[in-house]
Amino acid sequence: MARVSLVYGSVFLKHETGGHIESKNRVSATYDYLESTPLFKNLTVMDPRPATEKDITLVHSKTYYDMIRSLPNKEMRYLDPDTIFAPGSLDAALNAAGATTLAVDKIKADSIDAAFCLVRPPGHHARPERAMGFCIFNNVAIAAAYATRICGFERAAIIDFDVHHGNGTQEMFYGDPAVLYCSLHQWPFYPGTGLPDETGSGKGRGKTVNVPLPPRSGEGVYMQAMRDLVLPAVRAHKPSIVFVSAGFDAHENDQLGGMSLKADSFRKITEAIRLVASETCGGKIVSALEGGYNLKALAASVHAHLEALVD
Repeated sequence: MARVSLVYGSVFLKHETGGHIESKNRVSATYDYLESTPLFKNLTVMDPRPATEKDITLVHSKTYYDMIRSLPNKEMRYLDPDTIFAPGSLDAALNAAGATTLAVDKIKADSIDAAFCLVRPPGHHARPERAMGFCIFNNVAIAAAYATRICGFERAAIIDFDVHHGNGTQEMFYGDPAVLYCSLHQWPFYPGTGLPDETGSGKGRGKTVNVPLPPRSGEGVYMQAMRDLVLPAVRAHKPSIVFVSAGFDAHENDQLGGMSLKADSFRKITEAIRLVASETCGGKIVSALEGGYNLKALAASVHAHLEALVD
């Protein structure tokens, strides 16, 4: 049984988005559900910590970081047509990023084998100099850069199974040979990136693997894509640590997605990720919540994801 931590705190409820679909209920309902299950006793719950300026500016510009830090914290505003910044949002965003770097530190210290960061706001659309698609800071990208540039992990792999392509993450590592980015996502769909010919540039050429999938794709299509494209790329990259952008909006009941996965499908996807992580890096995995908006489906899918990480 793997030593798995759940990184979560009430700070993520402070990102008040009103009636927006990316609401605090996503994480509170999921945590409450996990706490009610037998699985919970096998998890070590850790409080998050805020990311530092040094952490965040590994992938975001200092100009963007300073702009976010300077925003008045007294009223709700939109950073882009989809992304809310409100009182409490800065604390939540800093801790969402810091949760992932904390997990890296705990894995490096051999305190845990893997972690799931139940965080919000999500991160994979956040670009170097702008917020996008509900995302303020790119949590997983920050962690991958922190691991490879600060903590001495030679190579990292990011597997992103959110229904939307992680355009921000791709952009941040497009020329970086140390970080492999693999994305399975619905196509055509928001944000309009993630075609197979987007493979990286310069020294990073070949280190971006995009797998666009047609609407209503189900478990069989996803698992074949994992077997044929994602897992071989990860094995060839030989990561020292694996990151997961864990979006659960490819569930068949999700309001924003158009795919046909079930909660148990995420268990099987995660089992495949855990297997390749075991083969390449001793099972070192840091996973962080991205999308997933049907509360019941999200809770069940996260539970299945964590069961696969623990077993």
